[in-house]
Amino acid sequence: MFSHRGRSVYGCVVLIFVGAALWPARANTPAPASLPLAQILALMEHHDRIQREGLKHYTAIRQYHVEYRGLANLEAGMEVEVDFDASSGKSFRIVSRSGSKILGEKVLMRAMDSEKEASEDGGATALTPANYRFLLQGSESVDGRPAYILSVEPLKESKFLYRGKIWVDATDFAVAKIEAGPAKNPSFWISRTVIRYTNAKTGNFWLPQRSRSETKVRIGGTAVLTIDYGTYQINWDKPHSGGAD
Repeated sequence: MFSHRGRSVYGCVVLIFVGAALWPARANTPAPASLPLAQILALMEHHDRIQREGLKHYTAIRQYHVEYRGLANLEAGMEVEVDFDASSGKSFRIVSRSGSKILGEKVLMRAMDSEKEASEDGGATALTPANYRFLLQGSESVDGRPAYILSVEPLKESKFLYRGKIWVDATDFAVAKIEAGPAKNPSFWISRTVIRYTNAKTGNFWLPQRSRSETKVRIGGTAVLTIDYGTYQINWDKPHSGGAD
């Protein structure tokens, strides 16, 4: 399944765990058919397998941005070209940097490195019963599409896992949205982190769209890390079938 990467932010001023963006649901969307939790999880796994088999390569230009407001006012940005290949994984090329060098090195670079590390062990980060306890809580729409709401509780403490809620698209059974906090606090300096994250359908594939992580720092202040994942250029040689067929 979509594995969601622990991103740690280091330094005495700010340390952020990368997260996710919340998109408001639209009204007047039909409720999805009522399915048992076990079937939803099985269809999620089916979707993930089909996407892994079909998605061979993509490139995108991402925009990273972090700002800290508290003892000082700092911010930094980074534009990064991401290349994914199913046989070799992800590679990152920094196109440009701006702003605070400290935040750039301690936050943005570490966020990028953490994602690469997490992607190398998909089983340890996957949304499966091996890593999480699930509870079906209801349904609502996400960006005009019906979705199931599941609470997720990690079975172990890990910087790559989280606890909170996920929204699962009721047609494709892809994870459309996440609102959560890290399963393991990455630093004493962090008092609370809220992760909000969205995936969106690009052609036949569901891919990251935007993430936002807001962290309260014990010594004072708030740090916000956002990632806009840009427009994907995808290979289409193996089309993706819907999760429920």
